[in-house]
Amino acid sequence: MGFACFCVGFQMEAFQGTTRGDISSQVGLVWSQVKEPVMVPLLRVAVFLCLAMSLMMLMERVYMGLVICLVKLFGRRPEKRYKWEPLKEDVELGNSIYPMVLVQVPMYNEREVYQLSIGAACGLSWPSDRIIIQILDDSTDPSIKEMVQMECSRWASKGVNIKYEVRDNRNGYKAGALKEGMKRSYVKQCDYVAIFDADFQPEPDFLWRTVPFLVNNPELGLVQARWKFVNANECLMTRMQEMSLDYHFTVEQEVGSSTYAFFGFNGTAGVWRISALNEAGGWKDRTTVEDMDLAVRASLKGWKFLYLANLKVKNELPSTLKAYRYQQHRWSCGPANLFRKMVMEIMRNKKVSLWKKIYVVYSFFFVRKVVAHINTFVFYCIVLPATVVVPEVVVPKWGAVYIPSIITLLNAVGTPRSLHLLVFWILFENTMSLHRTKATIIGLLEASRVNEWIVTEKLGDALKGKGGGKAPKKIRFRIGDRIHMLELLVGFYLFFCGCYDVMFGKNRFYIFLYIQSIAFFIMAFGYVGTIVPNS
Repeated sequence: MGFACFCVGFQMEAFQGTTRGDISSQVGLVWSQVKEPVMVPLLRVAVFLCLAMSLMMLMERVYMGLVICLVKLFGRRPEKRYKWEPLKEDVELGNSIYPMVLVQVPMYNEREVYQLSIGAACGLSWPSDRIIIQILDDSTDPSIKEMVQMECSRWASKGVNIKYEVRDNRNGYKAGALKEGMKRSYVKQCDYVAIFDADFQPEPDFLWRTVPFLVNNPELGLVQARWKFVNANECLMTRMQEMSLDYHFTVEQEVGSSTYAFFGFNGTAGVWRISALNEAGGWKDRTTVEDMDLAVRASLKGWKFLYLANLKVKNELPSTLKAYRYQQHRWSCGPANLFRKMVMEIMRNKKVSLWKKIYVVYSFFFVRKVVAHINTFVFYCIVLPATVVVPEVVVPKWGAVYIPSIITLLNAVGTPRSLHLLVFWILFENTMSLHRTKATIIGLLEASRVNEWIVTEKLGDALKGKGGGKAPKKIRFRIGDRIHMLELLVGFYLFFCGCYDVMFGKNRFYIFLYIQSIAFFIMAFGYVGTIVPNS
């Protein structure tokens, strides 16, 4: 018994001595044994795949850049590609010559902006007997519901043909509300439907600039306007959003409209031909991007779309990180899930050309909605930092420096006023790429949260910008409702790679790794915004 205790005690003392003195050498030994046969081959495969995806993204950006240059060079304005004539009065027919237009405004607990949105919709210039304003109120707060109804009654007392519609459930969320609204008997007399989210403020001449395209071109199913952000100067985060979205509207939408007459409907600030909407199968709530779903189905029926870059509709960007994360989850998860559901349907379609199918499947969905999110995170936040720890794997300079630089500069063209914020935009996009990648994978696999729909919070900043003055500068710091553990882990990973580079590495990327790790730490703790110059 005593001898056994002596042996156990001796072994424990030896183990503790080993732990204190040799643990680092043991870890190093295990790492050296695993690195060559396992980590090096895996990392080389990852580098190869990431470089391939980077080339896809580069070719896509260069292609779109060339198309935009040609569009500007040859002046391919919408009025040249499609017939446009102003609708003229007819003494004999009177207002019956004008088509009947339905204006839908879906809303959900929009305490801050309901007056603004209803007022903008009711202020649209169109013959009063040829327009119907439909307010689709899914609010669950009784006090907000009452305020919205009273606002509708106020406009109705002024002679506006406005309908206040509610339902006893929120099935299908926005798609469900729009679908229910289209079932009303008075909608049967309408030819076109304009849709505006609750924070959008169309100018009074919006219908005069869009409807004539639909009237004079029977092949057109949709006319989409551009968004104009009234609170872009509020904080650094809204400036970053402006840079990303400006590229979408300046380049992506214009290229789709000019080449294949197809692009994703933005869900608002657009006018649909009701017959096109119905032929495509109407609104469906199978994904969180009901607008894109409808656009793809309508395109497969042969309908063409037109984007009007010079027609801008004011709206509000999410100004809190929490609201922005919810929005980005929906915008990343939904397209990936729709891609999964529709890829075979697109390829089997016989009404559209092979080139259009390739454009929709490869360019619109695969590269922009899947590859762009995954590669941004995996390559720049995982694989490149890993090469610091595994120096046997070398990433060529053209893949690590030149391609990312070209892609970044091409993206920045959309917002030249923010070129001085380019470094902040890179850090912001890299940190958000984790959230978008996670959402994309959820959409592709149809995992939990695939149909999560949380309405983007509006703060009514549009009201402050109405007077033309600049919004006051603010500093706001807020810890999020919870710590985002994935961002925190990635931040520690990047920090570790930076420390390794300082102590053992040869690449000397530690400054970038430290800065990017700080950006992930900031995102992990729910940082909201900071002062940004209003210039």
